[in-house]
Amino acid sequence: ARQSCQGEGEARLEAGGEVRGTGQDHGGRRFTAAEPARLRDRVLNMIDRNAKIFICGHRGMVGSACVRKFEKEGYSNILKRARAELDLRNQLAVKEFFDAEQPDYVILAGAKVGGIMANKTHCAEFLLENLEIQNNVIMQSYLHGVRKFCFLGSSCIYPCRAPQPIREEYLLTGPLEPTNEGYALAKIAGYKLCLYLSRQYGWNTVSLMPCNLYGTNDNYDPENSHVFPAFVRRFVTAARENKTEEVLWGTGAPLREFLHVDDVANAVYYFMQNHNDPEVVNIGSGSDITIRELAGKIAAAAGFRGEIRWDASKPDGMYRKLMDSSKARKLGWKPEITIDEGIRRTIQEYKDG
Repeated sequence: ARQSCQGEGEARLEAGGEVRGTGQDHGGRRFTAAEPARLRDRVLNMIDRNAKIFICGHRGMVGSACVRKFEKEGYSNILKRARAELDLRNQLAVKEFFDAEQPDYVILAGAKVGGIMANKTHCAEFLLENLEIQNNVIMQSYLHGVRKFCFLGSSCIYPCRAPQPIREEYLLTGPLEPTNEGYALAKIAGYKLCLYLSRQYGWNTVSLMPCNLYGTNDNYDPENSHVFPAFVRRFVTAARENKTEEVLWGTGAPLREFLHVDDVANAVYYFMQNHNDPEVVNIGSGSDITIRELAGKIAAAAGFRGEIRWDASKPDGMYRKLMDSSKARKLGWKPEITIDEGIRRTIQEYKDG
């Protein structure tokens, strides 16, 4: 079978279980099916404190949370590269980075992300750039013998009309949400590439799909922030300016699930240490809340004492989106930060920032 890679060279996944790189893409390195299996066996114990851990996207919300978690646990050999230093879309640059640094573990938290309007307007870029990032990082991790790889996706990979709560087996059982289809398709492809490399060649990967996230280093931009940070910004500002009312879109009736980003980092740490199965795992809080109730909680915590009015002429969006995270619970992980504690922390960080 032949699998093409970007650039001048190409990788051949040969019938004998070998992966052969040609040209400058993979440096001519070869792996047999037995070697990745041996690498997998080496990570059944805890990750060595001196291991090199490359966290892609370390300046983003999830990546920075992973850096904080691993540093808190005593890991100091963490590789971090800003986009100006390493463009993950550039295949040659990624290969040269792996040649030089030889990381032991990789966490792919970097991606091209944006709000609904950006996704809808630039769907080609969201698909292409995320595929480039994923293909480059995943393949170079595999070809350089990375001991374990963590792929982070999103709940948007699931069909827009999937039964609630959304179980892992609902993947690819129906159409995706049209507004972010490009991003979702890229994330599905990244997960499947990890899964196939694991099944065919024994490479050790884990793939985690978080629900809606919030917390430290969130995006508070007025034009493209998500609902949680948007509410924090608006109600903190309204409280400071002593506004008497705040008008929000929709009816407030839809239900959403939220998880603090530190809980996701805890999940990454836990599954990198304790789980050796490439099948997707949902990471969520396990409960949802109406947008109306969320607004009330954030308003109260921000000190806003005015009236909240709802503009029902504006769209509500999808009525409910709740992940079934029972698989993660059975495997030993569970969230620690309640919604009330998460709101308190986030508002304080926003005020301090």
